[in-house]
Order: sequence, then C-alpha cells, then structure tokens
Amino acid sequence: MTKAVALIGAGAMGGAIGARLVATGTPLRVFDLDPAKVAALTEQGADAAASAAEAARGVRAVILSLNAPRIVRAAVFGPQGVAEGAAEGTLIIDMSSIDPAATRDLADEAAARGLRWVDSPLSGGAPKAALGQLTLMQGGRPEDVAEAQQVLAQVAANQTRMGGPGAGQATKLINQVLCGLNFLAVAEATALAEASGVDAARIPDALKGGRADSAILQEYMPRFAARDYRRTGRIDNMVKDLDGALTAARAGQVAMPLTAICAEVHRMLTAAGLGGEDQAALMEFFKGPNRENFA
Repeated sequence: MTKAVALIGAGAMGGAIGARLVATGTPLRVFDLDPAKVAALTEQGADAAASAAEAARGVRAVILSLNAPRIVRAAVFGPQGVAEGAAEGTLIIDMSSIDPAATRDLADEAAARGLRWVDSPLSGGAPKAALGQLTLMQGGRPEDVAEAQQVLAQVAANQTRMGGPGAGQATKLINQVLCGLNFLAVAEATALAEASGVDAARIPDALKGGRADSAILQEYMPRFAARDYRRTGRIDNMVKDLDGALTAARAGQVAMPLTAICAEVHRMLTAAGLGGEDQAALMEFFKGPNRENFA
C-alpha cells in the first residue's frame, strides 16, 4: 500500500482540501463526476482516477467531500464505488456534512465490508483549508481517528475526537447552529449600522476584544458592508445543516426557536435563487420581503 490518499469530491471544499494536500507533499488521486474539477487538481500535481473504485485502490485512506447521505452512499457502495476498489481495512474519512444517523448506518455498512470509517466534518471553509487551519470534529474508533488525524494533519490546526461514529457530525450540527445564528446576527447588525449612519466596516475594530467580538464579526461585517459576495460557502448548505439540527432537536425534545428562524431566512434566500451564494448574501434579505428585490 502506498502513502497516496484518494479524494472523492473536488468541489469548492474538496478542491481546497486536495490542493492543500498536494501542496504539502501528499500523493493524491482524485475522482469527481465533473472533469473540470479533477483537472483543476491534476494541474497542481494530483493524479486523476476514472472512478471512485480506481481512486481507492491501494491508497492509505479515502477522503470524501460530498453533499448528502445518498451521494456518499453511492460514491462508496454504488457501482464503481470506493468499496469495489478499496482493500480490506482501508480507512474512509468522510469530511462531508451529513446527519449523524446516516453516518452511523454508513459506518456499520463499511465495517460489514471490512472497511474503517471516520466522520470528520469541518469548520473554517476553503480559506482555512488553503492555510492548513481547518477545525475538524471527528467520530469513530480511537485508533481510526488517530490515523485520520495523521492523514489530515496538513489541512487542520484543530482535530478533536468527539466519540463514536456520528459524533463528529453531531458536533458539526452544533457548530452550524452557532455559525448560522452568528452570520444572521452580524448581517442584521450591519443593516442597523447602515440605517443609523454608522460605518459598518469600522465596527469590528471598535468591538475587538469585547463580548460581541467573534471570528464571524471580524471577517464578515466588512464583507456585508461592502456587499462582497465571493463564495466560500453556500446558503443552501446552511439550510441543510440547520434542518439537520432541527431534526435532531425534535428527536431530543429540544426547543430551538432561534435556529428555526435562522433556517427560514436561509430558506427564503434559497427560494429567491440565492442558495448557491455565500453567507455574505444574507444582506439581500434586508432589501425587503418581495422576491423582485432579491438580486
């Protein structure tokens, strides 16, 4: 078995993870249904694979960066999937953000086929991946998580095992609740600043070190103020994650009224055609409730 790593899914997040791995010397084999995404990484030194099965043959670990449980399942257990090419004992590291219950099912199926599974969703987005500063929350057997942490050492500054399979995904939902509410609060505060004649771009410096300070305030209020919508994440992905948190909350009889409101604001923007935009496009919500105002 080589030291190579396979990457399945080379979108905005997977592409950033792959680029960082290649740049820091990890031999990488990549597969994505979009040839252009694969080409973007092969130009940087990765090897292309014709299928997920081919990518998984003989590698140290397989990293998944995909969007939904059904896509993860198809990529791993479907025709020409990872399970067809991976040797027994191969470590699968799922960096997708999917629900904990689906993750536990996938981990069980992987174990039944002689494969190992670690869920390792992330926080920090593509910019932090490029710097090797992602925060990873992980679930799986201790020895498997320890190995995954070695594989991902070049892309992450903070890796924490939270428990067994699915624990990383549960922690990611908590992360997304905190981020989603913070994004919306900062956008709302930006709108208030503008209506009050205050330069919103100056507020992060004014509040630095105080109780209202946060990484999202420092990064996003200037972007909100400038209407800088360059994409580092997607509004519709936040809808998916907040809905996952609300599903878990209902199962646990936990009231989450603020999260429900936040999810609906994101859902409104998605319905208005802004689902593929960055969180910075939350400012469009404050143009008013009429669909024609969203653009």
